[in-house]
Amino acid sequence: MSNLAAALDPRSVAVIGASENPDKIGGRPLLYLARFGFRGEVIPVNPRREEVQGLRTVPRLSDLDRAPDLAIVAVPGEAAVAALDECGAMGVKVAIMMASGFGETDSQHGKAAERAMVARARARGMRVIGPNSQGLANFGTGAVPSFSSMFLEVPPLDGPVGIVSQSGAMSVVPYGLLRGRGIGVRHTHATGNDADVTVCELAAAVAEDRALKLLLLYLESIPDPHHLAQAAEVARSHGLPIVALKSGRTEAGQAAAQSHTGALANEDRVVDAFLEQHGIWRARDTADLVEAAELYLKGWRPEGRRMVAISNSGATCVMAADAASAAGLTLAPLNEATQGELRTILPSFASVRNPVDITAALMTNSALFSQILPVIARDPSADAFLVGVPVAGRAYDVDAFGRDTAAFAAETGKPVVIVAPQELVAKPFRERGLPVFPGEGAAVRALHQFVLHHERMQAAAARPRAGAVAPVSQRSSRLLDEARSLARLAEAGIPVVPHRLCRTPEEAVAAAAALGGPVAVKGCSPDVAHKSELGLVHLGLSGAAPVAAAFEACRAALGRHGSSFAGVIVAAMRRGRRELMLGAHRDAFFGPVVVVGDGGKYVEAMPDVALLLPPFDEDDVRRAIGRLRIAPVVAGTRGEPPLALDRYLAAAVAVGRLMTQDRRIASLDVNPIVVGSDPETCAALDAVVFESDEEEDTL
Repeated sequence: MSNLAAALDPRSVAVIGASENPDKIGGRPLLYLARFGFRGEVIPVNPRREEVQGLRTVPRLSDLDRAPDLAIVAVPGEAAVAALDECGAMGVKVAIMMASGFGETDSQHGKAAERAMVARARARGMRVIGPNSQGLANFGTGAVPSFSSMFLEVPPLDGPVGIVSQSGAMSVVPYGLLRGRGIGVRHTHATGNDADVTVCELAAAVAEDRALKLLLLYLESIPDPHHLAQAAEVARSHGLPIVALKSGRTEAGQAAAQSHTGALANEDRVVDAFLEQHGIWRARDTADLVEAAELYLKGWRPEGRRMVAISNSGATCVMAADAASAAGLTLAPLNEATQGELRTILPSFASVRNPVDITAALMTNSALFSQILPVIARDPSADAFLVGVPVAGRAYDVDAFGRDTAAFAAETGKPVVIVAPQELVAKPFRERGLPVFPGEGAAVRALHQFVLHHERMQAAAARPRAGAVAPVSQRSSRLLDEARSLARLAEAGIPVVPHRLCRTPEEAVAAAAALGGPVAVKGCSPDVAHKSELGLVHLGLSGAAPVAAAFEACRAALGRHGSSFAGVIVAAMRRGRRELMLGAHRDAFFGPVVVVGDGGKYVEAMPDVALLLPPFDEDDVRRAIGRLRIAPVVAGTRGEPPLALDRYLAAAVAVGRLMTQDRRIASLDVNPIVVGSDPETCAALDAVVFESDEEEDTL
C-alpha cells in the first residue's frame, strides 16, 4: 500500500488525542469512522481514559504491537510535534496533523517548524497532511478522519464527484452545494498548510479513482505544478474532467523581468495558461465551481459548439440567443429538411429556424414537444440543446415535457440543458436526471463551460507531454545588446529584419547603401533595453550624410547617458499591416512562459496578449490569437485580406523551443514583429534578450 493510498483507504486508523466528546476535534473523527461504515481498525490514543466512544484506548501510540496505516494528530502545540515524531518512529505511513498555529500564523518561525517536522517524518518514510488540516473524507470506504461539522448538517452520499482543497471550508462548501442538488460526493479532502503532501499531489492520487466523473479543486497556491500536471494527466487518461478554483497569489512569485513580458505575464495569467495547457477548467467563484456539475455526470461527449434553443416563449428564445452569442456558442439555422418537417407540426406563426419558438400553442397541445424533438434530434447541424419552459401550470402536461425531453437526450446522446425557473416545471426534468437552471444565462454558461472544457481536454491530450519544471532561483541576468539579441533569435529560426552592426560612420553609410532604400539607425548598447526614450532610434534615413549624422547622434546620446557604445544597427525599413509581439520569461514555479499578441509602443498601456506554456504548436498559437481583441483584424475586416500568420506562428513555437532548450535565457522581447498579407513580410524589427549570468540547475 502506497503512503497516499493509506491516507485515502487505510486499514487502520489511530486517533491521538481521542475524545469522548464528538463535538471536539479529537472526538469527531471517531464518530465519523463509526457512523460512515469504516471497516478497518480504529485505535483511540488517550492516556487518561480506558475507553472512548465505546472503544478501548491505548495510553501511547508506542504501546501498539504494530503501526497503524494512518494517524490523526488531534492534540495542540508542542504535543502535536512530539506526537508526529512518535508516529514516524512507529512506522506510521501517513499522519494528518490537525493542530494549527504553524506556517499559517507565523510565516518565519512557523514555516521553519513545519520544514523541520516534515524532514524528520520523511527521513522515517512517513508523509504528513497538514498541519492546520480539517482532515479527509472518503465516503466510498467510510474513511472519514475529519472534524468538519458539515457532514452532520448535510448527510453524505457516495457519488461520482471528488473535492480536494487547501482550505477546510472550501472542501465542504462545494460538498454542501452539490448535496443540495442531490449529487453524491465520494471524496472531500482538506490539506491545510501543505507542508508535505500538497493539494496537487493529493489530487493526483484522488484522480486514480475510476468511480469519479468530476474532480473539483480549490487552490490558494500552486507551489508544485508538476504534481498538478500529473493529476491532469492521470485524469485525462480515463476522461475525468478537473475544474479548479484558484484564488490568491503565490507568496514568492518571480520578480518581473526587465522587459515588457515581465509586466504582461503576471502570475495570475500564467496560472490561466498552465491550467489550459493541462486541460483544467478554471472557475471564477464557488458557484461557478459547481454550476455545470450535472453536465459532467451525464457521460456526454460534445462534438461542437452549435446550440439549438427550443422554447414556448419568444423572450426565452431571444435571451438564449444573446447568451449563446456572448459565450461563443453558435445558433446555426436548422437545415431546410428539418425546418420543413417542423412547419408541418407547428402553427404557421411559430419560428422553425433556430431558436425554435413553439409559441403558446404548447398550452393547447402538450404533445408538441414529443412531436418536434425527434425531428430536431436528426438535424446534423446541432451539437447541444437548450430547452426553455419559463412558465407552465394548469393545462400544461409538464410531466410529459420532462419525459419527452429525457427520451430526446437519450436518443441524441448530446448535451441538453433546461431553463425552468418554476419549481413545478423544473421538477419533472430534474427527476429524470436533466440539468435544470433558473435562467438562460446560467444554462448557457454551464453548457459553454462543458463544451469548451471538453475541447480543452482533447487539445491537452494531443499535446506533447511537458517535462518537469525545475524551480527558478533568483539569479542576476545581463542584457544582450540588440545585435546579439537579434542574432540569438535568428539562430533559433525567428525571422529578423536585414541589418548590420556598424562601429564607424563609414561602416554605417556602407551598410545603408548595401541594404538599399530608407534605413533605420539605432544605437546599440548592452546597458540600454529600450532605446526610443533616449533618442537612439532614427527612422527612414536615405543618403550618406543623414546616416552618418544619426551614427554620431546615437554615440553622443549613449555618452550622455553613461552607457557603453557597441556601435549602431543599420536595418532595412520594413512595414507591415500590423505590429505584433513575442515575449518569454521564466516563471518561478511554472518555468518558461511565452507571450503572443498585439505589439507596438502601447503594448503595456493597452495589452492584448495571450500566454502559452511550452510545449505548444502552431495551432495552439492560432487559437490563442483568435481569442484576442485583434482577432477580427487578423482574420481580415472591411475588405482587407487576412494577415499571413504562418511565419509568426512558427516564430512563436521557435521561442517556446528556445526557452525550453536554452536555460541561460532569462527573458526576451520581440517587439515589434511586423506581419502583412504576404508571409514574407514577417520580420522582427527589435529584440531584447536577458541572459542569466550562470546556467540554472536542472531537475
